Amino acid sequence: MLKNRLKLGFIPPKILNVSTSDNVPNTSKEKRVKSLISNPSKRIKVNHDSADDEKIYRSEESEDDENRMRKIPKNKSKDSDSSDTSPPSSICCNLYPAPTKKLFKPFKMPSFIKPPPFEISQEARRPGRNVLNKPRFDPHAPDAINEVNKNKKVHVVVDPVLGRKLRPHQVEGVKFLYNCTTGKTFENAYGCIMADEMGLGKTLQCITLLWTLLKQSPDPGKGTIEKCIIVCPSSLVHNWANELVKWLGPIKLRALVMDSKGKKENLIRELRQYVGAKGKIIQPVLIISYETLRINISELKTTQFGLLLCDEGHKLKNSNSQLFQALNSLQVQRRVILSGTPIQNDLSEYFSLLNFANPNLLGTPNEFRKNYENPILRGRDAGASEKERETSDQKLSELLEVVSKFIIRRNNDLLSKYLPVKYEHVVFCRLSEFQMSLYSLFLGCPEIQDLLRSQPLKAITTLKKLCNHPDLLDLPKELKGSQKLFPSGYSIKDKLRTVKPEFSGKMNVLDRMLSKIKNETNDKIVLISNYTQTLDYLHFIRYGYLRLDGSMPIKKRQVLVTKFNDPRSPEFVFLLSSKAGGCGLNLIGANRLVLFDPDWNPAADQQALARVWRDGQKKNCFIYRFISTGSIEEKVFQRQSHKQSLSSCIVDEEVDVVRHYSYESLRLLFYLNPDTICDTHDTFKCNRCEKGVQKNSRQQGETMNYNDTSSWDHFTGGNDMININDNILKAEANQGL
Repeated sequence: MLKNRLKLGFIPPKILNVSTSDNVPNTSKEKRVKSLISNPSKRIKVNHDSADDEKIYRSEESEDDENRMRKIPKNKSKDSDSSDTSPPSSICCNLYPAPTKKLFKPFKMPSFIKPPPFEISQEARRPGRNVLNKPRFDPHAPDAINEVNKNKKVHVVVDPVLGRKLRPHQVEGVKFLYNCTTGKTFENAYGCIMADEMGLGKTLQCITLLWTLLKQSPDPGKGTIEKCIIVCPSSLVHNWANELVKWLGPIKLRALVMDSKGKKENLIRELRQYVGAKGKIIQPVLIISYETLRINISELKTTQFGLLLCDEGHKLKNSNSQLFQALNSLQVQRRVILSGTPIQNDLSEYFSLLNFANPNLLGTPNEFRKNYENPILRGRDAGASEKERETSDQKLSELLEVVSKFIIRRNNDLLSKYLPVKYEHVVFCRLSEFQMSLYSLFLGCPEIQDLLRSQPLKAITTLKKLCNHPDLLDLPKELKGSQKLFPSGYSIKDKLRTVKPEFSGKMNVLDRMLSKIKNETNDKIVLISNYTQTLDYLHFIRYGYLRLDGSMPIKKRQVLVTKFNDPRSPEFVFLLSSKAGGCGLNLIGANRLVLFDPDWNPAADQQALARVWRDGQKKNCFIYRFISTGSIEEKVFQRQSHKQSLSSCIVDEEVDVVRHYSYESLRLLFYLNPDTICDTHDTFKCNRCEKGVQKNSRQQGETMNYNDTSSWDHFTGGNDMININDNILKAEANQGL
């Protein structure tokens, strides 16, 4: 074995000082040989001297030491026996076969391999090796998105597969998410809120984040996290799975999708397998609905998650709910809330979201209420004193200074660069004579007055149904004496078999608009209502339709949406319940949308209104919000505007938002104003009108502030409608809305 190794050129330099006497025992020679072989760092170089035609072997360690040189005559046999003697002045090397060429050559990098054109940090060296490791992707590639630390060292680069598809505002969003979830924004704070408005690509930005954290970190070859959990409404579970495939392909990342179908035993078994998985995890991403997570939280809270994504995260607005407590019990630091409407009703809900993302950032709920919420709300009231307004602005500024580090908000004005034009109109429709009579009877009935004091919510629901259509009420049972007001041709027996739009102001306008859209365009339309009874009534329209409400199985919903979005589908109308499908659905097959009735929660309406103007839309969009003039619906809309102005101050950080609404206005909730053209216009004291006529028009190209109604254009029909950009609505206005 020794001989074989020596043939490869391992001639220890120390052998040059070994005596060649035959009297030296072989055992001693072997020991010395073994000791020299055990130190392989020393080598012998071979030089050719043409003058004496001899090979010169020189030790690397002592090239100038003549005592470590030996000459071997050229004619010396390679196979000389060890017993052969040599001159005393020379060293006997015939124990070992002499190498005939250099023992090794310096390594040269192949020409096709280029060194990285960027500096790599010392931490990027592999442990135990003096070899630099570059990031997973080239940070100097065109459009590369990377994280650079203060020393300009590159650690993490976004996968180009995703990076080249990100728009500029999405690049900014990904950097924000990465900095927050890695603790770079604030020490020991790893959560944040992505509050971009609907349609700006929150899903893509979060997919980029989770893919980057799964595969990369400052330690090359390792990911920052091992597991990620995505929690979303049940209707969006499969949509998230489809989005992962859409952006990353079916092979790069596999997700475990947990929906409500299948046996409970199988679901629990799959969850336990996922929880117990360690090391190289085949399915690192778990997609699960809020309800399924709440039911199975005992299984999930036993494992460590690297990242939590809460889609439609405003569901966490109540910190006392079982859902909030379940999610809060998960072992996860990095928490990202996705919500286009983080403020829905009040600041307490906003605090719940912030406190979930970064616990104790703003203190306890009582401390937040005392320090921020109460003084801010007092100053936001239209009747607030000057001192209260100053205090409100000061507290608002203090709050924004803290929370602005952990929330990113962009409005959908950015989409105007990528999507067709959107026209949004609030359409105030007069009540029909029949509705007006029933409304007055309801408010004047002594029994109803008792109901208003004891069960105001029930009374509100009754009035809102009446504003949609009298057929939605159980007459005359729900309103005694109403049979005396029935117009000719109105029959209770017929209400479940035929549609009579003439008995409802809003329904009459909708019926004419549908006919005109169907006959004069090739557009499709989405009809949204908060009441399934309204959808039941619209079933009798004479056009082909599809319907999605809470009774639709979750697994069938996406199939229905895909069918409607197909340009070849014959369905003209999509009937949608705002509670079941108002969040996350993409209905880009239609470019017109009618929200038939308002919700107390402005966020619910905003979600519903964003179903058609989204990525993939190819046509100009027309959005209509129907409001019954002078009724409770106008009061609901006015209350929405007040909440929306609060959101503008906190989330959008807007200043000088007009204070339109006072809590005293709630006393007029059950009041009918039959003579007004628009009660909202009267209440808000529009500063753009002189004697009821709009004077100071916007400059060309100037956009309206969605949350500030004082910046809106308004029209009352006739000549006012000349400049409106919707021929369908223009025709309706001329018939008297």
